[in-house]
Amino acid sequence: MGKKRTLQQLTIKDNFMFTTVMTDEANCLGFLERALDMQIDHVVVDKEKSLIYHPDYHGIRLDVYAKGNSKAFNIEMQIQPKHNLPRRTRYYHDQIDMCELCPSEGYETLPEAYVIFVCDFDPFGDRKYRYTFEEICKETNSPLQNGRHTIFLSTKGTNESEVPEELVELLHYIEAEETVFSEDYGDSYVRQLQKSVHDIKNSRQMEERFMMIEELMQEEFQAGKEEGKQEGIQKGIQKGIQKGKAEALRAAVLDIFNIRHITSDAITHLLDNTSDTKILTEMHHTAIACSNAEEFLDRFNSQNTDQ
Repeated sequence: MGKKRTLQQLTIKDNFMFTTVMTDEANCLGFLERALDMQIDHVVVDKEKSLIYHPDYHGIRLDVYAKGNSKAFNIEMQIQPKHNLPRRTRYYHDQIDMCELCPSEGYETLPEAYVIFVCDFDPFGDRKYRYTFEEICKETNSPLQNGRHTIFLSTKGTNESEVPEELVELLHYIEAEETVFSEDYGDSYVRQLQKSVHDIKNSRQMEERFMMIEELMQEEFQAGKEEGKQEGIQKGIQKGIQKGKAEALRAAVLDIFNIRHITSDAITHLLDNTSDTKILTEMHHTAIACSNAEEFLDRFNSQNTDQ
């Protein structure tokens, strides 16, 4: 990480600012209607899922999770191109399903799921403001109709005639990197976002929250840097990969139990003392299938006894 930023330096495209702006339900509703070109009656933003820090597993998550009109939405800002972005959508869709499906419910209760990436680059090189993906049959072109929709918005589009003017104006505002009110946009929604950014920058509470997150990220970076020095480049890389897999799996298991409001000292102890990724993967699969701590422990212990 480079030099520390201040809240005043942020623009709407910074992850912290974008997430904070979109936790306002009026802002989120306006964004979704423009991104998806559909009318939405109401939306509820889950603030706990939209800004998550796992102190034990060194993970900061800055995205927006919302529900409305029997649909679930996950929105994330992407500033830098990432080669694995399409595969990353699978994780977000799985997270939505895990949040919305209780063990006793059937799959028909799953809502329509929309994963939306806002990209400050062109993810596919076709100069589109919006790319929409849904699963279809290769042989017949028939839609699978599994309720999964993946949308990539790009600030680098040039096809103004193919998308609503309101979406183009929104993406131009995101691209502009405004740190202050520097342009009088014609769209009232964009002016609404400008005001939200202004209010956040003048909020002492938001400044403290931003400083805390910046500090946590800096600490993680420094810890990783020091570990790399001590372990050596090759050893550090291999150890980091295995450690990262183990930590991600532990966090995934904990997420399942947190979503289902399950607490267990025995499970926490088991997770803390397990570093084998194969065993942690098994624990993750078992957690998905179980509705309480006792069932999880019985199944897990039985599986490992049989082995």
